Amino acid sequence: MQNNNCQEKHIFRPLDGRKILFGVSGGIAAYKAADFCRNLVKLGAQVRVVLTKNGARFVSPLTFSALTGHKALTSMFHDDLASPMTHIELAKWAELFVILPASADIIGKTACGIADDLLTTLFLAFNGKKLLFPAMNPAMFENPIVQDNISRLRAKAITVAEPAKGTVVCGDTGRGRLPDFEEVLFLIRKSLANNDLKGLNILVTSGPTREPIDPIRFISNRSSGKMGLALATVASMRGARVHLVTGPTCLNIPSHISYTKIETAKEMAKQVLSEQKGMDVIIMAAAVADYAPKTFSKSKIKKESSGMTLELEQTSDILLELGKHKRAGQLLVGFCAETENLIENAFKKLQKKNLDLIVANNVTEPGAGFDWDTNKVFIIDSDENVEELPLLHKEDVADRILDKIRDVLSLEV
Repeated sequence: MQNNNCQEKHIFRPLDGRKILFGVSGGIAAYKAADFCRNLVKLGAQVRVVLTKNGARFVSPLTFSALTGHKALTSMFHDDLASPMTHIELAKWAELFVILPASADIIGKTACGIADDLLTTLFLAFNGKKLLFPAMNPAMFENPIVQDNISRLRAKAITVAEPAKGTVVCGDTGRGRLPDFEEVLFLIRKSLANNDLKGLNILVTSGPTREPIDPIRFISNRSSGKMGLALATVASMRGARVHLVTGPTCLNIPSHISYTKIETAKEMAKQVLSEQKGMDVIIMAAAVADYAPKTFSKSKIKKESSGMTLELEQTSDILLELGKHKRAGQLLVGFCAETENLIENAFKKLQKKNLDLIVANNVTEPGAGFDWDTNKVFIIDSDENVEELPLLHKEDVADRILDKIRDVLSLEV
């Protein structure tokens, strides 16, 4: 993230005010739970922590109390509890119940409805969404009994995340590690989202394309892919089936999002046009090169004192082709990056390419356009309605664009 005043004024807090009950069971991964809780609080969440007796042996409840600002609980029978019905009050307070790490023991107890401590009693008393993150030795995780218990939980609409593959503390390798925080956050936000895009098939493009000159050099642009990835991420959180087609970027794509990586405008055109028919919504957020070298040198072009001249040719206009072949009921969204006459140029592009919506931004404005985590855009529809958004984090911009798509499609909130 860039360190500048524009970014600092727009702190991203996607969990602002959300109430999360956070269970910690016994396992070495409990030390990560403390850091994860701290990050959730930084993102705006209210977090209340409940530990099992063994969980409290790995990380002190005092640590969680300090990180969350609320007393971490370990028993239903503490003398200093404000109420003898704490398990009921907490169950009514929370929106989401997360157990991280979820040991084999806690998975077995929750699958069988055992309530022999505060955490398992809360699990039965809580009627909202539940999200478990298993973490244990790979052999334990793959044990058929553990897998049967996980299947029983999933059959009851309880989300049990897949652990990451890798080497665990004892040196064994396999599935059993906690996912990284970004993966955990994705699933938490998805669990809290309103699922209003469920059933939609959405194709999103992102990033730049690279048009090769020789094996070493290429023509490209400054697109980071952040806006396209934000759209794909938020759409997936809101229940859509998303496929991302991305040019070369340095971004980490959540494992829950299907994606295809491409290099050139020609590759992107082939991929996108082949997928058009099965999509309800196509969002072309990629910055596709308008021109590419007419010829490609298979060997490195040597430096000459007289300089070098490149002959360029136009690449195929993917948006124009999509507009020509848009089926009835399909929604096509384009992006328009300009340096002048923003609204006028954007609307011309919308009409010419048969778009339903276009998102326009002036890339010369601080905090907007390429490389930034924020953006300032106008959303324009085919009736020339213009919605101006203030400077927002790109995931907030993505939410507003997807709200507009939902409204155009007349989907229920």
